[in-house]
Amino acid sequence: MHKIWVADDDAAIRTILEESLNTAGFETTIFPDADSLIDNLNTSQPDLVITDIKMPGTHGYDLLKHFNDNYEDIPVIVMTAFTDMQAAIDSYGGGAFEYMPKPFDLNEATDIINRALEGKPKTKGLKGKPSSEIIGNANSMQLVFRAIGKLSNTNATVLIQGESGTGKELIAKSLHKNSPRHDMPFVALNMADIPKELIESELFGHEKGAFTGAVEKRIGRFEQANGGTLFLDEIGDMPLECQTRLLRVLSNKEFYRVGGDKPIKVDVRILAATHQDLHSLVSLSKFREDLFYRLNVIRIEVPKLKERIDDIKLLATAFLKMHSDSLGEELRVLSKEALEVLEKYNWPGNVRQLENICYWLTLMSPTQNIKVEDLPNEIKDFDNLEDDLPTDWEKGFSIWLKNLSNSKDSNLLDIVGPKLDKMLIKTALEKTNGRKNDAAVLLGWGRNTLSKKIKELGL
Repeated sequence: MHKIWVADDDAAIRTILEESLNTAGFETTIFPDADSLIDNLNTSQPDLVITDIKMPGTHGYDLLKHFNDNYEDIPVIVMTAFTDMQAAIDSYGGGAFEYMPKPFDLNEATDIINRALEGKPKTKGLKGKPSSEIIGNANSMQLVFRAIGKLSNTNATVLIQGESGTGKELIAKSLHKNSPRHDMPFVALNMADIPKELIESELFGHEKGAFTGAVEKRIGRFEQANGGTLFLDEIGDMPLECQTRLLRVLSNKEFYRVGGDKPIKVDVRILAATHQDLHSLVSLSKFREDLFYRLNVIRIEVPKLKERIDDIKLLATAFLKMHSDSLGEELRVLSKEALEVLEKYNWPGNVRQLENICYWLTLMSPTQNIKVEDLPNEIKDFDNLEDDLPTDWEKGFSIWLKNLSNSKDSNLLDIVGPKLDKMLIKTALEKTNGRKNDAAVLLGWGRNTLSKKIKELGL
């Protein structure tokens, strides 16, 4: 029987974990702090440790370091209620096997423990002092934080997928800043902003006289990023003929400047981002399949702002503080009513739009306390539109079904059923803050049924 030691100053968490892990067949010992756990190492050793971060006395990260220095083969799982990206980076960077933000699903926690006990390799500690500017408490952002934390000591190629304005470049900068290349250049290039005929010169540079207007030699972005990271934003907009040269560089780690005859060797980590579905572009022959698989080594999905409504207050507060400091203006504060309106808005421009609105409010709000009437017209108009929407959803659903039936000969249920299940599951998980047991109860399903449907639907 595997021995698991748990350190947490929250008695309720200790009791829940002890009962759950004992039921799962583990021998569980609980401690109210890290110091008492360390003291017991003189007489016995666990097979796995679960620790909170903030506790009286020795910090959870110090306990993690103690095990990495003295008991390297014992996996440590870090859990915390402080669910920012820095916690994930510090946990993985410190050598934790896994990072679990509270509240966590007990079944998932058991799965993580079993994986750790199977002897999966631990994450090696990250040298230096990583940091991040990304904030968010939503469950969807925890997945992003955990991905960045796990990638913090690697040079893996990463594809960042998300709508415009969700913060893809900020994530790319965090991946670079918390990587072994953090002291080397980070070079960003937006493929959508460059004329087609200049892309190769931008990427690879050119020799003097290579074409009309090339009056002197130019160093391209690959050479500028040598030893560091090259971030290719909106990679889906890259022309097919340029994709061939990019693939060759990624495969051979060398290229020729435009008009050059000498190969240039480079060591560059590639991070790419897009708001498009590259897999669909591949099927339409608009993106090379081999390049797609070369870039899609690890993918990070960045959520839309409307999928992380709980973060709007947190983000708005940070943006208002940032702009009040930079503009020398009095700090603006959102009223409860104004915040409710912001949370109902659909945010087509995502986080970037919210930041711009906070800048506008810092300059234009007549008082320190932001009221509904102080918000931009597009926000207020949308709120009024929402109030006027018809409640007869059945009529709209019936029209949609009729249109669908006109385009299909059979299997309507196979099309409609998964869409309804997705809507139900997402609504239930949002309502329960991601707690699957509570979501299953809300839906009237069993826990296993919910887990099965989540896997089937790819949620």
